Amino acid sequence: QVQLVESGGGLAQPGGSLRLSCAASGSFASINTMGWYRQAPGKQRELVATVTPGGSTNYANSVKGRFTISRDNAKNTVYLQLNSLKLEDTAVYLCNVDTIFWRLGISTTTAYWGQGTQVTVSA
Repeated sequence: QVQLVESGGGLAQPGGSLRLSCAASGSFASINTMGWYRQAPGKQRELVATVTPGGSTNYANSVKGRFTISRDNAKNTVYLQLNSLKLEDTAVYLCNVDTIFWRLGISTTTAYWGQGTQVTVSA
C-alpha cells in the first residue's frame, strides 16, 4: 500500500503565492516520475507539472514561468511552488506518483493519486 499526503493548499489573492507538498510512504521499492495535476469545477483534470528522479521537469504552458515543481528523493516528497497566481488557477490540485515494486524479480509500476488539496485564487 502507498499513502500520499498532500498539504499546502488554501486561499490566495491574484499575484500571490502558495506552496504545495505531497509526501509518499509505503512499501514501494522506489519512485519514478512525480507530478501535479489539477481539476477545476466542470473541467477535465489537466497536467500541471512533472519531475523525474533526475530532476527533469515538464510544465503545462499555462503555468510555465509561474509554477516550479521540485522533489526531495530522500523524503519521497514532491513540491509545487505557485507564484503569480491567477483566478484561473483555482482548482483542486492532486499529486500523482509512479511507484515501483519488485516481485519475483520483476518490476512493476503503479500510479497513485493524492486526495487533492484546494487552491482558491480570489480577490
